[in-house]
Amino acid sequence: MSLFRRKAVVDLQHEASREVLRRAIGPVNLTALGIGAIIGAGIFVLTGHAAAEHAGPGIVYSFVLAGVACAFAGLCYSEFAAMIPLAGSAYTYSYATLGEFFAWIIGWDLILEYLFASSTVAVGWSGYVVSLLKEFGIVIPPQYASAPYNHVAPTDAGLNIVRIFSEGWTATGAVLNVPAMVIVALATILLVVGIKESANFNNVIVAVKMTVILAFIGFGVWFVQAAHWHPFVPPEADGRYGWNGVVRGAGVIFFAYIGFDAVSTAAQEVRNPQRDMPIGILTSLAICTVLYISVALVLTGIVDFHKLNVPDPIAVGIEAAGPGLAWLRLPVKLGAVAGLSSVILVMLLGQPRIFYSMAHDGLLPPVFAAVHPRFRTPWLASLLTGGFAMVVAGLFPIGLLGELVSIGTLLAFAIVCVGVLALRYTDPGLPRPFRVPAVWFSAPLGIAACLYLMIGLPVDTWARLFVWMAIGLVIYFGYGRRHSRLAARGAADARVGRRAAS
Repeated sequence: MSLFRRKAVVDLQHEASREVLRRAIGPVNLTALGIGAIIGAGIFVLTGHAAAEHAGPGIVYSFVLAGVACAFAGLCYSEFAAMIPLAGSAYTYSYATLGEFFAWIIGWDLILEYLFASSTVAVGWSGYVVSLLKEFGIVIPPQYASAPYNHVAPTDAGLNIVRIFSEGWTATGAVLNVPAMVIVALATILLVVGIKESANFNNVIVAVKMTVILAFIGFGVWFVQAAHWHPFVPPEADGRYGWNGVVRGAGVIFFAYIGFDAVSTAAQEVRNPQRDMPIGILTSLAICTVLYISVALVLTGIVDFHKLNVPDPIAVGIEAAGPGLAWLRLPVKLGAVAGLSSVILVMLLGQPRIFYSMAHDGLLPPVFAAVHPRFRTPWLASLLTGGFAMVVAGLFPIGLLGELVSIGTLLAFAIVCVGVLALRYTDPGLPRPFRVPAVWFSAPLGIAACLYLMIGLPVDTWARLFVWMAIGLVIYFGYGRRHSRLAARGAADARVGRRAAS
């Protein structure tokens, strides 16, 4: 039963009151942090990929589906984040509600989410940087700006993990995606220096990309050709489009919504988390959902969606609009580069704080909990995260990485919704600064929506998730369970009890 031993919420709240990490973030910074993570790859990269490969103009419905699922999950996150303002996000919440084993599962899942998210966005950033530099006559050779490998799993492989991982790999002729690796390195250095400096830098970037996006929507709408929207949901063919394509598109672009999860990972560095966490999570989610839908409508109205499966779809849309919108080409590319930079920054901010929480609980080695004596940031975990993300960004294509991140995100959100219900049942009297409205309705809908979108993802994505989870279980039973501080404390309490009884 030690697998399901839970942390007491009171103990977690006491732990949150300790000033280990620097509390320097307010509600404006939190909202900007969420927007910084949410507005980025979803608008600048994945909108085009999901429209061309899965949903056509129906990608608008995909964003609505994903937004609804996120709304319910965001409410559940807000209740937890206000009640347990600790670094660690869904991992910490699961520890308090479902027990250590589920906490490990979700923590390991979040590692998949954040490590690959930063790499995914870095690949998209590279595409826009290459396009931007061409405006100034600087050409980066393609072999140094794209992934050396591509992978398309065999369509008849099912869940045959051996075939999925061994077949379908092709060499692209590239060497490394060098720009993607460079931006990950720079973001990692900034995060080691400090959370306040990172947040202020992020605020500036968010202002830039919001201006660019609003300009694209406001001016681009005059170049929309309604013929590009017919049929709005293309008929199903070759496993694409139709309603199934809309659902699969929602699963793929769900990656774009993980920003509010990143907000919750910074809870231990917020000045007034009980008030500010719900504000930051729900406000950033609402703003970004409206922007996503607007951009998807304008983009698929300007250009035939078949042409959008490129690293820089908004740039393609502007070029398709002709001379009337040509003046916006350079600002959009600058905004995309800035916007994707902030997403990378926030993704790389979240992962070390999950490592920090897991190491603090004994489930990972102590090196992951090391705090820099001057900057008071989890600097070793940041360097390890950044190093791994650099390698992944340099080697793999955006489609493969994006699907992995989406399934990890959906699983995390579903477990958070389950956790809220569990805690309402086991500890109904706990003080809750923010309460999910109609929780017995909202949380189950959040669970159902996330699972529905997961089912729509490709089978090979599920296979990769199973392999990742199998590796995690080996590490947990080989190290985490034997070094768990909670289990050790429980064993010590049991020994004291036996001595007292004798």
